Amino acid sequence: MVDATNTRPIEEDVVRDFGTTMSYGQYLNLDQLLGAQRPVSEPEHHDELLFIIQHQAAELWLKLVLHELRTAREHLAGDRLQPALKVLARVKHIQHTLTEQWSVLATLTPPEFAQFRGFLGRSSGFQSYQYRAVEFILGNKNVDMLKVFRHDEHAHALLSGLLGQPSIYDEFLRYLARRGYQVPAPLLVRDVSRAHTYVPDLVPVFRKIYESVAENWDAYEACEELVDLEENFQLWRFRHLKTVERTIGFKRGTGGSSGVPFLRDALDLTFFPELYAVRTEITR
Repeated sequence: MVDATNTRPIEEDVVRDFGTTMSYGQYLNLDQLLGAQRPVSEPEHHDELLFIIQHQAAELWLKLVLHELRTAREHLAGDRLQPALKVLARVKHIQHTLTEQWSVLATLTPPEFAQFRGFLGRSSGFQSYQYRAVEFILGNKNVDMLKVFRHDEHAHALLSGLLGQPSIYDEFLRYLARRGYQVPAPLLVRDVSRAHTYVPDLVPVFRKIYESVAENWDAYEACEELVDLEENFQLWRFRHLKTVERTIGFKRGTGGSSGVPFLRDALDLTFFPELYAVRTEITR
């Protein structure tokens, strides 16, 4: 029978008094969170709220990605491969969410963005220190990037710390070496503050894993998880590029970059080059 009032009664045991107990809003600090969207355009443009929320939401997800990648790195260093892969599986889901978010921002048309873009000043997504932190922990390290964050003590300290720490890939290669795989010795003592570059002598290690899957299942599974991670990252970069191209064309970035050409160059960066190179070598 249909309820004529079209309402759902609140059950008797549902808590109504939060005078002495923590509420949902208090737990999530919603007053602070929902008060953090402060448009700067004058007069305030309708679509600026979309632009702010899009980027703030991305920063929250990046915070979680960094949290999870640090944990995965710790698991690898402690020879706990399966827990590391569980964490990386979560990161992949977050990456999918981050990539899909670009479809929302893509609804911002060029005339709409032009109405408030000038109010952004020199601020730019290039200055996202959490994005740079994720790049660092995955292996794309660049000491020159620290100069961008000299004004921000917290960001500078975070990136400086990650610069001197092993990447996910460094720890994975060390894990393989401890398992008896013939990882080239220089990779195990390399300067981890520098970006990893392609090492041909590492490819045969992965070829052995891929051509004898049954005997190397754990390592094989880990390799594929890392490839998924990189592919998802590249898809995010590509969607970013296409959203920028769709919204501002080939204008220069607000932070001073060349815009689309600068973003396109990032597609040539790779975290795990040998895991892609080995695919050419596999024969059976």
